[in-house]
Amino acid sequence: MSRLYTQAEMEPAYGFFHYLAIVTYDIFFRGEVTGLENLPTEGSFLIAANHASFLDPPLIGSQVQRQIAYFARKTLWKPGVAAWWLDKVGTIPVDRDGGQDVSAIKRVLRALKDDKGLILFPEGTRSPDGGLQAPKAGVGLICCRAQVPVVPVRIFGSFDAFGKGRGLRLGTPVSIVFGRPIPPSDYDEPGAGKERYQIASDRIMERIAALRKPEPVVI
Repeated sequence: MSRLYTQAEMEPAYGFFHYLAIVTYDIFFRGEVTGLENLPTEGSFLIAANHASFLDPPLIGSQVQRQIAYFARKTLWKPGVAAWWLDKVGTIPVDRDGGQDVSAIKRVLRALKDDKGLILFPEGTRSPDGGLQAPKAGVGLICCRAQVPVVPVRIFGSFDAFGKGRGLRLGTPVSIVFGRPIPPSDYDEPGAGKERYQIASDRIMERIAALRKPEPVVI
């Protein structure tokens, strides 16, 4: 399926910014992208990725040829262009921990009922040094409530390109690896009591950590 045809099936604003993200990635951050065949072509699903840069959501989303939803901190909804844009592309406002916000969870479940995907970051916030951080229980809660496949994703190079405390470095290659979907039976442990959601987050983060940076293609 061509990118143009795919974007025609998206909501207009989302399709436009999706195309813009593709162009931005291809021109300024192009690296290796592998595992796209692991993305579900129908039905609802979640994407769980490491988080090292503000670039992570748009660059990962640019490779997903279906409309997906995103989380963003409620504090970003200030009067002006930013709030307008966040609403137009279907972003879900959430408290910083991303897990105990009841209204956000309800919006997530509504989006999944519409067969959309959603991208989550188990670490909760950007890495201070580019390395992987311990996951928070909030993402495990969402995954266990949703009971849908979770696609683990690892992004490489985004910290170098625009990490916390660093300036934007155009031309830095960013590679993205999509792993095999994790079924709920593999991440959820319903009988684990209070530890259920943390266990789910830990298992998902382990799958993210297991993904390796792809080798550059030699032409």
